This record gives sequence, structure tokens and C-alpha cells, in this order.
Amino acid sequence: MEFDDVILGRRSIRGYKPDPVPKALIMEIIALAMQAPSSNNTQPWNFYVVTGEPLARIRTGNTERMLAGVPQSREFRTGPAFEGAHRERKIEVAKQLFSAMGIDRDDKEKRHDWVMRGFRQFDAPVCIIVTYDRVLDGSDDTFFDCGAVATALVNVAWSRGLGCVINSQGIMQSPVVRKHAGIADDQVIVKSIALGWPDETFPANAVISERKSVAEASIFVGFEEQNV
Repeated sequence: MEFDDVILGRRSIRGYKPDPVPKALIMEIIALAMQAPSSNNTQPWNFYVVTGEPLARIRTGNTERMLAGVPQSREFRTGPAFEGAHRERKIEVAKQLFSAMGIDRDDKEKRHDWVMRGFRQFDAPVCIIVTYDRVLDGSDDTFFDCGAVATALVNVAWSRGLGCVINSQGIMQSPVVRKHAGIADDQVIVKSIALGWPDETFPANAVISERKSVAEASIFVGFEEQNV
């Protein structure tokens, strides 16, 4: 695929085929993703790639604890709730997804089931858990680097015909994730990335979130002097 086709065509995938993803292909994707920019080449990232029974145990433990009211224990700082334009964008994409899935505003059962899909990593055959080295805790550059490598990973996966969605629900119960993924104590869990072959019959997979324009996002300074 051409680079522009990957960037413009990629979308978040929330419905997957059950088909397994070859380990060699995942290794190829990660190898390319790790060419992402890294502050001073620190490369703080590590990846725990989970499938099969261990992933099933994470899903079960994650959902059972959330349903039982166990407080979430994300290790990456969460920050305050979204407000203003950021909250509006979050609500808008939720409306798009619910509309695609035929979930009415008052249908509590279907809305609840949708939320649970997130805690199950959207039932993808593979979950990639992104971590960083704990010795770098407190470094803002570390979080930036992990975001860069995650972005690269989902784009490379898309170029290989695979879909992904980056999410936090899948790692809400970090003790469960740590236990069944065998995550070392010297690692901090940042995000989970669901990965697999897209199910093109799954309605939400057709949703394309709207992006604000370059004019809204960018401020150009000094270009008037150059007449370009």
C-alpha cells in the first residue's frame, strides 16, 4: 500500500474474525513500528503479545472484576474528564458507533454489552500490551515515544491487512493483566492494542471519525514574510 493510502484508509477496528495471526507477521509489524521516533533513542517501549488461553484469562478477569465493582487500576495516569470540544468529539464518535450498531440511547443492555467489549479487547485474537521501562517513570518524553510507536504499529498492521484499536479498557485491571501476560515488575503498563483480521460484516468497522481541519489545528508564523 502507498503511504497516503495507509494513513487515509486506516480506521479503528472493533470487530474481528477469529482467525489466528501468525507470530512471524506480528514480529515483522513490531520491527517496523520500532523505527518510530524516540527521544534521544531511549526506546522505552516493550510489547507483551498475548493470544489464546492467556488472553482469555485476561478477558475473564478484567470483565469479572469490573462487573464486581473492583476499582480500576490503570498504571498510566488518567487525568481529568474531557470537557468542551474534546468531550463533544468523544460524544460524536460514540453516537456514530451506536448508530452503526443499532444501539438506541435508552437500550441499557446493548450499551452495557458494548462497554464490555472494550474490557474484552473487542474479542480480537491478539492483544499487544505496550509497556515502558519503570526507570523512566516521570519522563514526559517516554509517554510521547510510546504514543509514537503505537501509532506506527497500527499503521503498519493496516498496511498488512490487519486491523487494530488502541484502548485502555483492556488494561483497567492491571493485576489481572500482569499475572496472565507475565509482565515484569520493571515495566509500567501504558496501553493495550487489539489486533486481528477485520470482520468486514461488523457495522462499527465502517465508522470513520471526523478530524478537525488543518486550519483549526495549525498556526503558521512568519510565512507572510516569505510570501509562500
